[in-house]
Amino acid sequence: MNEKSRKALISTVIAVVVAVLIALAGSQGGSRIGGFPVFALGVAIAFVLQWLVFIPSFKAQTEKFYDLTGALTYISITVFLVLASPGVDARGMVLAAMVVLWAARLGSFLFLRISKHGKDDRFDELKGDFFRFLNTWTIQGLWVVLTAALAWVAITSDRKVGLDGFFWVGLLVWAAGIAIETVADLQKTRFKDDPANKDRFISTGLWSKSRHPNYFGEITLWVGVAIMALPVLQGWQWAALVSPVFVALLLIKGSGVPPLEKKADRKWGGQAEYEAYKKNTPVLVPKLK
Repeated sequence: MNEKSRKALISTVIAVVVAVLIALAGSQGGSRIGGFPVFALGVAIAFVLQWLVFIPSFKAQTEKFYDLTGALTYISITVFLVLASPGVDARGMVLAAMVVLWAARLGSFLFLRISKHGKDDRFDELKGDFFRFLNTWTIQGLWVVLTAALAWVAITSDRKVGLDGFFWVGLLVWAAGIAIETVADLQKTRFKDDPANKDRFISTGLWSKSRHPNYFGEITLWVGVAIMALPVLQGWQWAALVSPVFVALLLIKGSGVPPLEKKADRKWGGQAEYEAYKKNTPVLVPKLK
């Protein structure tokens, strides 16, 4: 086992440990089935699903079903939690619908994109190494859990609260976020589908207001989920507030903005038009004018 494989194995173990801690915290005051916490069961299933799809994917040396598996994991577990938790109230049902709609939209978008391009070059170096490829699937399981934890905790929580101000404000923020993300993705897809725009960068529509409006929308919608879930949190369930923080850090400091900015700099850096766009357009939060 080489150094990179060893690091991947360690990363895999850490991801599982973090998930176990989240499962324990989020299960407090939550529904149970056969004496086992429903929330914790959902967390476990999230990882099992990734590993099950990893096996044929590694054999076939393909990443084609990676993003689709992530999206279907969100949907299947959310539906399972609703069915397995007795007395899910309106807040829980709406939160479940929000997660399912988001996952269905994002999953179909990413699957169509990789089907169109045939591959995702992020996996070129990884999929030939068992432990490194396994780690990417395990990390996806953790991504699913950390992202959806707050919604899942609220769905399975024994504490019920009526449709208060947090509910309506959260719903509006989520709606604004998913609308921004959807429009931004559609604008970029149409831009790239136009042969006249080959090797050009998009700077129109929402992309004239922010260099990454889709990520701004993504962060916004999960903040909306957090606002809606707040009133039902109790005890260790408050640890689930890691969800919106995790999403924001992942996109701003991790696999979101930084690699795309570097890629853009390599491709268009030094060009007057791009440098002007970069200077005058915010990285994330859209400018109002």
